Amino acid sequence: MGCYTDRVLPRIIDLACGAKTSQPLRRRVCDGLEGEVVEIGFGTGHNVPFYPRDLTGVAAIEPSDLSWRLARDRVRASRVPVRRAGLDGQSLPFADDSFDSALSTWTLCTIPDVLAALREVRRVLKPGGALHFIEHGLAPEGDWRVRRWQRRLEPLNMRLLGGCHLTRSAPDLLTTAGFTVTALDVFYEEGPKIWCADSLGTALSL
Repeated sequence: MGCYTDRVLPRIIDLACGAKTSQPLRRRVCDGLEGEVVEIGFGTGHNVPFYPRDLTGVAAIEPSDLSWRLARDRVRASRVPVRRAGLDGQSLPFADDSFDSALSTWTLCTIPDVLAALREVRRVLKPGGALHFIEHGLAPEGDWRVRRWQRRLEPLNMRLLGGCHLTRSAPDLLTTAGFTVTALDVFYEEGPKIWCADSLGTALSL
């Protein structure tokens, strides 16, 4: 799976995450970011056009060299300084209380130790700093048919899509990691429901 993971999967994800239907959601989740931002799971830079103009800078955490190369033109065109500042969201190379805001878009599904990554984000955020997130995951409570199919297909999905889980609940993970969720919108994106159950909101590091 090494060649597939390193050379093929980043291109697939770039195409999938570049869909026009995701652009309004990226605009929503980036709205209100302030100061110096850490973005985990930077990918190929599809959030860059939606950064607020007055950000100080963005520290991009991205493990894939190919994804970073595919992001080159977006980074060069950015109105906000963007630097690749780390490879692993589970171990961020920053001092405590370094950032004003954080950003995660469709990222928490693939991080092996997702709670470790969220605790790291919380550590490097200043007190009162906000994590802006949109994540897909477990279907809303009561939608048991979709949840059943998510559980059935999750092992195959993880094999094909770089460890992508279908049954993680972003709000629950954030709360467990010590964040306070202050805004939350749960909805289905356009597309197959097993992949398109989204949670969008903000969570504070207090």
